[in-house]
Amino acid sequence: MKDQASVLRETDGEARKLARTLLRSARYAAIAVLDPETGFPFASRVLLGTDIDGVPVILVSGLSTHTRALDADRRASLLTGEPGKGDPLAYPRLTTQCLAEPVERDSVIHARIRSRFLNRHAKAKLYIDFPDFRFLRLVPQSASLNGGFGRAYLLDGDDLTIRSPGNENVAAQADAIVQELLGTSPDLAAMTAASLKAGNGGDWRICGVDCAGFDLISGDLLLRCEFAAVAEDIEDVYFHISNIKSAIPEI
Repeated sequence: MKDQASVLRETDGEARKLARTLLRSARYAAIAVLDPETGFPFASRVLLGTDIDGVPVILVSGLSTHTRALDADRRASLLTGEPGKGDPLAYPRLTTQCLAEPVERDSVIHARIRSRFLNRHAKAKLYIDFPDFRFLRLVPQSASLNGGFGRAYLLDGDDLTIRSPGNENVAAQADAIVQELLGTSPDLAAMTAASLKAGNGGDWRICGVDCAGFDLISGDLLLRCEFAAVAEDIEDVYFHISNIKSAIPEI
């Protein structure tokens, strides 16, 4: 009997970019955890953000079943990727297996994550500082990418994180970088959204920047613009953004 042909494709740069985009452009995700009382998988929905190193971040209540599950067992899976018209299975989606990592409330990391999270989820300001709410980093361990029919790939956790010596400096200067971009290129967000074929002509703004790209938001829509390569420092971030702007036709 002949061995069955593998359905997996060789993971290449295009697959890695698609996976990173699916994860980093998601405003929310389905999360699967293990119920500590029954051992059964438990699925829920969470708002999603990212830390400066690309690690997914969730804001959880201590009253939630998935929070209690993660306290007992750090393992979780995230499903990201939005369907459109027609067959939902024809659209790309990413399942990321993660280990939950607590974020201390009074830490520098917490302040950074809080700011980045609110830039995506402004309405979370109503409850983000409640005593029973806290952040968890979901550190990717592996991932399964389905890019559509016949396009399946396996990825390592490192494929989804941002490894750069400039992470901390960019995080510290992120707001200043965005303000400078607004001053020198006030139309950058709209131009980038148009180049990414955004479905509306809304009021786009930059809501996050890191060493691998930047995020755009308009209402409930979120877009991710990835750099051609990971930036090594702040100057390199500006270099990549300049290249992106130069490649976009005038609108």
